[in-house]
Amino acid sequence: MKTILQAVISVAVLALSRPVLAQGTVAAPLPSVDVVLKRTVERSAKEDENDRLFNERYGYTRTKVTEYRNSDGDLKKREEKKNQNNPVFKPASYSPPPAETKTRSDHDAVVVEKNADGSTKVRGKAYDKKDFSLSNDLFSRFRFTLAGREMVNGRAALVLDFKPRSNDLPERNIKDRFINKAAGRIWVDEEDTVLARADLHLTEKVNLLGGLVGAVNGFRYQFDRERTPEGLWFTRAVNWRLEAREVFIRRVIDFHEERSGVKKAW
Repeated sequence: MKTILQAVISVAVLALSRPVLAQGTVAAPLPSVDVVLKRTVERSAKEDENDRLFNERYGYTRTKVTEYRNSDGDLKKREEKKNQNNPVFKPASYSPPPAETKTRSDHDAVVVEKNADGSTKVRGKAYDKKDFSLSNDLFSRFRFTLAGREMVNGRAALVLDFKPRSNDLPERNIKDRFINKAAGRIWVDEEDTVLARADLHLTEKVNLLGGLVGAVNGFRYQFDRERTPEGLWFTRAVNWRLEAREVFIRRVIDFHEERSGVKKAW
């Protein structure tokens, strides 16, 4: 009887101690905002190498869907593109060729086109991660607040809210117009200090070409990243929604991108 009682007490103590340990982990002191941003910028220098290794070692299917709707929400056009990444084994002596340098117009994200009848059309294009390279210059445009700690895809992440630092930030191109009016929340992986998730939106509309052609009345952008067992990060999903005005016409564009079937090839 004594042995059974001791066993019951031991199990009870163990069960009660687990929440305490978990609470102790969650309640660990949060680092300062400056420390988090500094480490995130430093880690961003490894992003190109991270992407190269991931694409060389992992296979996946990348699906992009773009939907165009009118102001009533009626679907007018749908585009879907799929491509496969099927890496092959490369020996240790393999030396990759120099990366091709690609340039992108500052208007790639929001493009104004002229139709045959002389009218205009505003369309969206997915932002590339390189368009918003993490840097001290980028972070200096915002005021950050550390909101706490959350679990993202099974890993601890630091949650930061941000908003424009002022109303008169420098504008060198159309991309700056969007950046300067962005606000939202980011999740930084606490161990690797990489952006694991982001959710941002425009705080006010952005005029295109002085407002004569149209304006972007609303824009929301979200992405979610995951970590492979060996420590490589990849973007699992991207979603954005663009609400634009083209002179007298309003349109809505929804974009969805997903990497599925991610599997290590070698």
